[in-house]
Amino acid sequence: MTSLDARLGDVSAELPVTDGTIRATELKQFATDRGPLMTYDPGFANTAACRSSITFIDGDAGILEYRGYPIEQLAKESTFLETAYLLLGGQVPVGDELTAWVDDVNHHRLIHENVKDIIKSFRYDAHPMSKLMAAVASLMSFYPESRDISNADIRFQNTVRLLAKMPTIAAYAYRHSLGREYVQPVDDLGFVENFLAMMFKQQQRQFAADPRLVKAVEVLFILHADHEQNCSTTAVRTVASAGNDPYTSIGAGIGALFGPAHGGANEAVLKMLREINSVDNVPEFIEGVKNGKGRLMGFGHRVYKNYDPRARVIKAAADDVFEVTGVNPLLRIAVELEKIALEDEYFISRKLYPNVDFYSGLIYEALGLPPEMFTVMFAVPRTAGWLAQWEEQVSDPDQRIIRPQQIYTGARALDYIVG
Repeated sequence: MTSLDARLGDVSAELPVTDGTIRATELKQFATDRGPLMTYDPGFANTAACRSSITFIDGDAGILEYRGYPIEQLAKESTFLETAYLLLGGQVPVGDELTAWVDDVNHHRLIHENVKDIIKSFRYDAHPMSKLMAAVASLMSFYPESRDISNADIRFQNTVRLLAKMPTIAAYAYRHSLGREYVQPVDDLGFVENFLAMMFKQQQRQFAADPRLVKAVEVLFILHADHEQNCSTTAVRTVASAGNDPYTSIGAGIGALFGPAHGGANEAVLKMLREINSVDNVPEFIEGVKNGKGRLMGFGHRVYKNYDPRARVIKAAADDVFEVTGVNPLLRIAVELEKIALEDEYFISRKLYPNVDFYSGLIYEALGLPPEMFTVMFAVPRTAGWLAQWEEQVSDPDQRIIRPQQIYTGARALDYIVG
């Protein structure tokens, strides 16, 4: 173990360094005129609030791993439910274990009629994320035993329930916006194919999605399943730290994801591409960005200072989708934009590389989804990661209720005068 020699005034101490960190509570031995010494870290950019074995990111190298498995391998070889089990259970399911897991999820796809009523109570044109958030949070009242988070069996049962029901709720939130009827889940369809059927089935007796589209959405779901301690995951963990069930906690995560700075970036990419309008306008747009006259949406990331590994995989998936749906004219603009930006020293020096949002919106639009559904398509697979993070939070003996410190900057000791 190494240590950091620190000194403040007459007090000196050796602060233990473990896994590249020091415990902030060690700073309390140093006194200031405001009390014990604290750190000030807006956005928690350099503060670790938990220990986790779920997801590893090396932003400089462009590496993303779930439980040690590279995202590229999972996207190529795994299914979403296999990846979800990996995140939740810590290992890749095989044989009877996988069969039992898939059957368990399939068994819990149905939602109570009153959950449908909650969605129906919204205006048809209400944002589907509002419907999703309300419906998910309501599930706690249908499964009140979920509040017993000390029971591992109950935790697991409700984890499976929410993972299974999320596509059903999301699909009906979408169909309600279109004035269409609810579509029952079908047990003999896979997780992704069933979700597509619940969204897009019309008059046909049996919905059959093109296998290339199913695979592309499967890949997108795997890529979006978890991403370490982002805003929505932190919201889930914070609410969970108060002793909350998975439905209440994930409801908070959906609310955080609803924010345009978190889950709405792919919609902003499409808006940008439409404003550019033509491949011929790309050079002029690039120059405008360099001169402060616009933003290059879908480039750069809070964590990645290299090419987002998810973006490489999504770009390949986009080719499969457009093979089925036909090429979106915006794709040509996106490809040209990426080509020029990756060769321009302005963007290279600032480490602005394409991120996961750059191509995902194009895929969702090709599927026929409106922009307001893009974040819902993010929330469905992210539920697996949220649930894994929730489980880790509530079962970690080192954790307690999350309650950050503050630096007070207001007035003090004022006298209240009546009149």
